Amino acid sequence: MPSPAPGPVELEPLFTDRSGFAPDGPPHAVVRARTVADVQRTLAEATRTGTPVVTRGAGTGLAGGAVAGRDAIVLDVSGLDRILDIDPADGIARVEPGVIAADLDRTAAEHGLMYAPDPGSVAICTVGGNVATNAGGLRGAKYGVTRDSVLALDVVLADGTLLHVGHDTVKGVVGLDLVSLFVGSEGTLGVVVGATVRLLPRPARVATAVAYFASVTEAAQASIALGAARVRPAVLELVDGPTLAAIDDLRGSDHAGLGAALLLVQTDGFGAGEEIEAVAAVLARTARSVRTTEDPAVAADLAAARRDALPAIEAKGRVLIEDIAVPRSRLAEAVDGVHAIASATGTDIFVFAHAGDGNLHPIILLPPEDLDGLAAHRAADEIFALALALGGTVSAEHGVGLLKHAWLERELGADVLALQRRIKQLFDSAGILNPGKAI
Repeated sequence: MPSPAPGPVELEPLFTDRSGFAPDGPPHAVVRARTVADVQRTLAEATRTGTPVVTRGAGTGLAGGAVAGRDAIVLDVSGLDRILDIDPADGIARVEPGVIAADLDRTAAEHGLMYAPDPGSVAICTVGGNVATNAGGLRGAKYGVTRDSVLALDVVLADGTLLHVGHDTVKGVVGLDLVSLFVGSEGTLGVVVGATVRLLPRPARVATAVAYFASVTEAAQASIALGAARVRPAVLELVDGPTLAAIDDLRGSDHAGLGAALLLVQTDGFGAGEEIEAVAAVLARTARSVRTTEDPAVAADLAAARRDALPAIEAKGRVLIEDIAVPRSRLAEAVDGVHAIASATGTDIFVFAHAGDGNLHPIILLPPEDLDGLAAHRAADEIFALALALGGTVSAEHGVGLLKHAWLERELGADVLALQRRIKQLFDSAGILNPGKAI
């Protein structure tokens, strides 16, 4: 096994992830893998000794999936960070797990291609972490989530065995779809050490529309109307009134004066301009105002409200960043329900959403006096219950980790959860891989 990283100063950043979940103490050791063989030796030894292993990349997760307690080994794979190959002809890239998602997209752009997944942390998160949580992002309305871009994976199992699963072709139906099984498994079935991902043609044109509405309900209903009009935006984002007010406080802007909610819409491809005109026509039926552009500089200015949403909320204090999804047709009910929970619990909750796929991010502000965040977590539980009542899920793209583990049986049912745990037992009989997370 490679030598553990020495010293508490070096270990401290690896205790947890961006969820803020506090482990019960520093990890037993940290292994900074530089080769696949490092990963294999670490897992084989951990299986032999029954030592838990928590794999991590950049630590940008929000559900406690990379939290490592006192007895665990942290397996840091961020040093496996090479883009091994870009193949423009086949539209694929082969990468190691520590590659930053935005770096892969920039490299693909040199070939007129793009890597579609773009989580909010795209500038700092890793491809391996995206695979572990099946991360989404703003472009998910058109291009889907990470699973839709992964063709094949190199995975080290708990006993150190190295597997290649999937195909380096766009099509491939031989055998069970093990790629989809590993994507989103949060490091509980194996450690991803390589990925073959799909690259798409970079859009020739991008057009942007921003619309302000008198209520968040009207904005949510307008996003649903876009689907009924059969337009397919690449980006369809909603920002609620409290968030707009927070942005105004941070930037000195006047978004809240323009409306109680905002929709940001982007179309792309050769017909982007024509499609944004169709979008604007739908939005104009109920919006207070609509503005469109194909100028990248103007578009960046129009999109600033969505970009500034989370920083503006975080400027007000500690936050609990949550993540649910509902059927798109029930988006308005979900946003109204979250606001009702805020009123009933006396908590400040801000909402922005990937409206194109029904994915809401309720951001709960923790009062300074609530050191343990109990009120915020009670509000979060009510939000999770709301999501399930509307036919949705308690986690759309952040994963389950530790923070949502208690909701697994309620969403999945006892029989399905038992089956998933039997599958984990098959891959990890010693139970060392990220125990207590995801399943």
